Amino acid sequence: MLRQISLGTLGLTIGGILTIIGFVAYAANNATLNLVGFFYGIPLLLGGLALKANELKPVPFSQTTSPTALILRQQQATDTQNKIRKDITRYFYGQDAHLDTTLSFLGLSPTDEERPTVTGLREIEVNGSYALILEFYSPLIPIDVWQKKQEKMTTYFGPGVEVQITQPFENKIELALINNQKESIVNSQ
Repeated sequence: MLRQISLGTLGLTIGGILTIIGFVAYAANNATLNLVGFFYGIPLLLGGLALKANELKPVPFSQTTSPTALILRQQQATDTQNKIRKDITRYFYGQDAHLDTTLSFLGLSPTDEERPTVTGLREIEVNGSYALILEFYSPLIPIDVWQKKQEKMTTYFGPGVEVQITQPFENKIELALINNQKESIVNSQ
């Protein structure tokens, strides 16, 4: 639940309310509320502004996860698949882009301008296995560069994960992380 709440928006809202209460209390000559508004409201407001300026919004699911995929996630998802899913579907602060360090390590982000952008994700079942599909907008890194990095990706994303790369449309790359171990690995969602 907290993963889906923007801390910047929360800080702006609460800070704004307390600051307004402080100004109203100042005008009404109420010293106690005045202090609350100024000493808590203004710092919260400024903190909310700072967080909002560095906020990275969650990546949306491109399609609803089927009940079958949810069951497979509970039974088969690896730690890596769960971590990626949880990380990119929450607000982040102070990062340039989702998976920016991963893409840099894999050699798929030579510059900030060329870095592919995660635009969506979905969870599906592939031949009885759980699969996490990451959708990238990649106009400057062609599919052949992605495919050359496939072996490095397989090693990077860990044991128990098969990596498949496809290009369904121009400038769109889909990176499928498929569990290749049929037995239960992790029971967390």
